[in-house]
Amino acid sequence: MAIHYNLAKVYAISDDDKDFVLQIINLFVDEVPSDIKEMKAGIKEKDYARAYSFAHKTKPTLDLLGMDAAKEEILQIEQWTKDKGKKKEIKEVYKSLKSRVDLALDEVKKDFDL
Repeated sequence: MAIHYNLAKVYAISDDDKDFVLQIINLFVDEVPSDIKEMKAGIKEKDYARAYSFAHKTKPTLDLLGMDAAKEEILQIEQWTKDKGKKKEIKEVYKSLKSRVDLALDEVKKDFDL
């Protein structure tokens, strides 16, 4: 049983289509890590548009994978970009998000032999 992600939504919207589930998993594994890095670069450079863009892009995948806490952190990052906040205000949120994503990635790769 998965600890760091939950595929219930994916199975529900796909009528248990295994190929669709694998597409979502591959999307997560292939794109989310680089999106997280781009988000970090946006935060570091205070490029609010870049940080927002990659946070917004990542949000639906985290939602589909039942990663609610990570999704909430994405929402905080989006709000930070709108508020044009200071880096120190979002640093810990980003670290927590990255940690959650890394744990889920490791678990997904193991569970799906990727």
